[in-house]
Amino acid sequence: MEGIQPIIWNGTSLQLLDQRFLPDEERYVECRTLEDIQECIKKMVVRGAPAIGVTAAYGLLLAARQFCEGYTQYKKEDSASFMPEFLNALESAGSSLKATRPTAVNLSWGVDRVLSKIRSLSECTPPAILKELEDEARLIFKEDIAVNKKIGAWGATLIGDNYTILTHCNAGALATAGYGTALGVIRSAFYQGKKITVYADETRPFLQGSRLTVWELQKEGIPCFLIVDAAAGYYINKGEVNCIIVGADRIAANGDVANKIGTYPLAVLAKENDVPFYVAAPFSTVDMSVSSGKEIIVEEREPEEITTFRGLPLSPQGVKAKNPAFDITPAKLISALITEYGILHSPNEEKMKQLARKRGELFECSGEG
Repeated sequence: MEGIQPIIWNGTSLQLLDQRFLPDEERYVECRTLEDIQECIKKMVVRGAPAIGVTAAYGLLLAARQFCEGYTQYKKEDSASFMPEFLNALESAGSSLKATRPTAVNLSWGVDRVLSKIRSLSECTPPAILKELEDEARLIFKEDIAVNKKIGAWGATLIGDNYTILTHCNAGALATAGYGTALGVIRSAFYQGKKITVYADETRPFLQGSRLTVWELQKEGIPCFLIVDAAAGYYINKGEVNCIIVGADRIAANGDVANKIGTYPLAVLAKENDVPFYVAAPFSTVDMSVSSGKEIIVEEREPEEITTFRGLPLSPQGVKAKNPAFDITPAKLISALITEYGILHSPNEEKMKQLARKRGELFECSGEG
């Protein structure tokens, strides 16, 4: 079976699987400009921190193409003026991309990585720069899948046979370049032949669990049950859940985690009932510049996402609603962080520093940067 493809680059435009219409319809949105990318991120055509980071990289590539096509005054003798204007335009494009979803740090990571690449190309011609940026975006895409598979392999060691796993929101192929973080762990355990069952909560208000996670699990034949968000405590307390696995949108330097709204109460329930609570995420989701979860900006989305669904009213007209997209789970409630570099049990500030040092040492040894 061909894997789920949420992001497809065809050489001239980016095709994004429109997650607003799943599971009813598999429809792709074509993005040819930076503005197209920004709109798709804002409107959650594409969602999930790693997927947003990959999409942002291609967004800057499209912005670079737009700039080069519009730079009609460019001539070889004007090359000294081209690069400063180009870099300024791309930095502005990067800032506008970062503003679309402020909580997901992978968005900033993807933008900053491409901008860093641009700054290293000061001696190149525009065609050469565009080629380098396309190669970089493709590399970010490929790396995401490879990293997710490493996370899956590490995480699968925590999953026993006949486990029932509870997951929240969608941290699967749809939230990444095509494999998944939390669902990547579940996939890996399933591929190893372990008998597992997944409880996916519906994840109000965007219903990522009922529309997306269950859709992914069914496609791959992984046994699953859909439950309402409020039923999680019932099943955890009954002893039917062996562990909980979620993804992350930003991880602070002390191990606090920002993830989809509703994650924090699940962690509290897990702690109360002695159920392991795992967070699966790539290191690109770690933000060592943020000392704790208190410093993480939590995105507030439109109240209509709560009061309506696909244009249909769900509440009385005129009612006021608050709609935070994320909450913060303190590190003390997290049993382990699962990254591509291994499993970090009981994360705290010192252990996060050790993880960052390990990552830096591995990069130096591999020549990456």
